[in-house]
Amino acid sequence: MNIKLFVSFVPMKKTLTLLLFIFTANVALFAQHKNATLKGIIKDPDGKPLDMVNVALMEFPLGTSSNRRGEFILRIPAKKKVVVIYSSLGYKTFADTLFADNEENIFRTITLKKSDVQLGEVTISNKRIGDGITRIDSKLVNALPTAGSGAVETMLKTLPGVSSNNELSSQYSVRGGNFDENLVYVNDIEVYRPFLIRSGQQEGLSFINSDMVSTIDFSAGGFDAKYGDKMSSVLDIKYRKPSDFRGSASVSLLGASAHFEDVALNGRLAHISGIRYKTNQYLLGSLDEQGDYSPNFLDFQTYITFQVNEKFDISFLGNIARNRYKFIPETRETTFGTWNAPLNTKIYFDGQEVDEFQTFTGALSANYHPNTNLNLKFITSAYYATEKETYDILGQYYLNELERDMSSEEFGDSILNLGIGSFLNHARNNLDALVYSFAHRGAYNSENHLVNWGIKIQHEEIKDKINEWVFRDSTGYSIPYSDTEVALYYTLNSKSSIRSNRFTGFIQDVWNVPVNSGSLYLTGGIRFNYWDFNRELLISPRATVSYYPDWERKISFRLSTGIYSQSPFFKELKFRDGTIDFNTKAQRSYQVVAGTDLIFTAWDRPFRLTSEAYYKYMNRLIPYQIDNVRIRYLPEQEAVGYATGIDMKVNGEFVSGLQSWASLSVMQTKENIVGDGHGYIPRPTDQLVNFSLFFQDYFPGNPSYRMQLSAFYGSRLPTGPPNAERYQDVFRMPAYRRIDLGFSKVFISSANPVNRNILRHISDMILSLEVFNLLNINNTISYFWVSSIQGDQFAVPNYLTGRRVNLKLTVKF
Repeated sequence: MNIKLFVSFVPMKKTLTLLLFIFTANVALFAQHKNATLKGIIKDPDGKPLDMVNVALMEFPLGTSSNRRGEFILRIPAKKKVVVIYSSLGYKTFADTLFADNEENIFRTITLKKSDVQLGEVTISNKRIGDGITRIDSKLVNALPTAGSGAVETMLKTLPGVSSNNELSSQYSVRGGNFDENLVYVNDIEVYRPFLIRSGQQEGLSFINSDMVSTIDFSAGGFDAKYGDKMSSVLDIKYRKPSDFRGSASVSLLGASAHFEDVALNGRLAHISGIRYKTNQYLLGSLDEQGDYSPNFLDFQTYITFQVNEKFDISFLGNIARNRYKFIPETRETTFGTWNAPLNTKIYFDGQEVDEFQTFTGALSANYHPNTNLNLKFITSAYYATEKETYDILGQYYLNELERDMSSEEFGDSILNLGIGSFLNHARNNLDALVYSFAHRGAYNSENHLVNWGIKIQHEEIKDKINEWVFRDSTGYSIPYSDTEVALYYTLNSKSSIRSNRFTGFIQDVWNVPVNSGSLYLTGGIRFNYWDFNRELLISPRATVSYYPDWERKISFRLSTGIYSQSPFFKELKFRDGTIDFNTKAQRSYQVVAGTDLIFTAWDRPFRLTSEAYYKYMNRLIPYQIDNVRIRYLPEQEAVGYATGIDMKVNGEFVSGLQSWASLSVMQTKENIVGDGHGYIPRPTDQLVNFSLFFQDYFPGNPSYRMQLSAFYGSRLPTGPPNAERYQDVFRMPAYRRIDLGFSKVFISSANPVNRNILRHISDMILSLEVFNLLNINNTISYFWVSSIQGDQFAVPNYLTGRRVNLKLTVKF
């Protein structure tokens, strides 16, 4: 049997050249802006310069920060009144009103007064801790054009080390890991992803509600002991605690959302709540597979806090989500292959698919801080999910060769039938999951030390019932062929369940080491994890050294190392026949990460160049295969492997007052399955090059007109034929290339209010036009395999979404 995988793609050189052209053309345009220039120096009450002070324009997407000499420079709109806001942790916010002429140079000396505000939880003020954490400005998240299920996750995909080849999914891969190797926390509560999801079309809404987010912290590896037991990354989200009444609402062709927040009882009671509705029916209409798409995704979240007294507060985080996906396929036509062998597949369908995923999350926290140096937190949480996947879909396909002679009247038409067949896909899959836990976290801050500790007890109950099979025939013969019976191409009928308990904990210290020059921080910690299902105890030490030299050029160095052990959860335990492996042990990753941060000046504006090189040696790996977003593990096998690479990011004010960045990652990851005799082979996430760009602009002299652009390039990923052995997954699908572009106009703001009728209650009104997949590139996510008359197998690409235009209206009050 021959296997034919045709690849047709735009060369990487041409794609990167196009991105570079767009980038440089915009930079050239921005350099011609005719505004005014604001320069200054910021000092404390003693006259000492203050660095890292935020300098922003009220109601405009413009801002910068001061350098270590307290200096800053910012381009501002001319011929209009603007309000400049200066803010920094530990100091009172200061507002300055300005009016500038065209190209006028204004200089300000700002003195910030110290603030006596008490913080609810222990933090380190005015200390630089190089723990490899990237903080993302939450204000940028909703500005980015987002076709997928999560705005925060879409922003993450622009960071170095993070890759994704599916705009419909919120899942992402980090430095060669898979989707299940990423930790996600919201207010210290771990977030779980659905188990039965097969494709991005089904995925629905991400847990994270971007309207409620206060801070976003992310690490792509080498993270501290306090962050948990997974091998790739950690995303730490904190929801906002309101201080007054606010709200927002947005509506677009992809759905709608609303949120509101308020305080009561003299500020002691605060709540923020959000509701979201999403339907990607409009996007799915651009797929080759035509039919009646009916996806409906809905969720509600609330975060409530109550201040009992100055030292004690309690909070509740709740989420209810219902994601329903219904699809009645009709036809599909896909043209693929190469110029020398152009092919076409037509499929006629009958049947339907109905999937439903419901989740419920609740967490109650009590926070006690007897003084400014000690914080004690107690959390009890519960998560329940019920998932159903049902479909019966009959398809009849025709595989044809196309005429490629441009002089022929039949150019592009079918000239030869290579195969005809049918398939019937059936599934009745159900899963229920219950996870509840009790945890304690604490922190103690002294002059040179910050000690964190925590302990957690977690109970898990998961049960599933899988009944799925596939029947296929080619030219009237069932596959696999038998002259005695009609055989199924694939079948799985199983029932499994587990009940288990996990005990985890950590202790960690950040030590500000006294040195003669510069600043030196040493972070050391250790985790333990015991799972009574396989009776395995894991000990994971981790350490980070960060040094900030006292040089004229602002630079820092960081070295992290540690052991990252990831215990199985549920999917890793299941054999191909659906039975449970009771002897599967934790996968282990030994990591070394070295990085630098350099702050430099270009065009009289600050920029940051971040670089990290890493090496991960991994053993006791559980090999797996990926189909779209579904991961199927092979626990009967064990592998050793490695991932190594370098990540680079440059960010700064390519346009004065607006943050933009470009990221580049080069990576290789391979594994050697023990005893199979094939040596090292690429892991399913082996992607040599990833490039991403996030770019912002505004109209010269009028920042109410804005532009946001995101661009992605990911080189070719490994793939292979269905139901094959892992060593056969060495073919490569085409590179992922995508550009999304957004334009917006601010009609109402506090700088431009409307004081009549109901509009006087609106603080902001923004109309956005978004163009998804600007170049209308056919990106491949997976393959549908068909057989020819001769028995050859052809990989028919499953393309992702094409170009779509979205209109979105956002109102804030």
